Amino acid sequence: MQKAAVYGTGDASYQAAGGIEGLRGLVSDFYRLMDERPEAAQLRSLHGESLELASDKLACFLSGWLGGPSLFSEKYGAIAIPAFHAQWPINQQLAESWLDCMGRAIALQPYPADFADYLLTQLRVPAQRIVQASRNRHGTAGD
Repeated sequence: MQKAAVYGTGDASYQAAGGIEGLRGLVSDFYRLMDERPEAAQLRSLHGESLELASDKLACFLSGWLGGPSLFSEKYGAIAIPAFHAQWPINQQLAESWLDCMGRAIALQPYPADFADYLLTQLRVPAQRIVQASRNRHGTAGD
């Protein structure tokens, strides 16, 4: 009898997300929603006109973050997510906007419900770290 994969162990999360192609689909839906949703306009304004590079970077980051190949570091080098994002004044409202778009994008994927819940819960951790790093750099202006 084969034991069920535990998300967060080995590459179980990466596999549940559909590998790199599944992650590219998730990221594509995420940025499309960010583009379309008026509630995400402020968040979208932090990105360049083209989302091509941001899409590739996010998919590559998620690959390694979920236990798959370390595509981000292979292609772009090392990254400290909170420190990188601290260059912008990212407050709780922007973090929630990001998480809302991501939650909606996750819901569009063929993920098992338990993995969808797990993934969004896990993504809240770096989102909060980014808000804190931004506060540390920008002071109360980021709130």
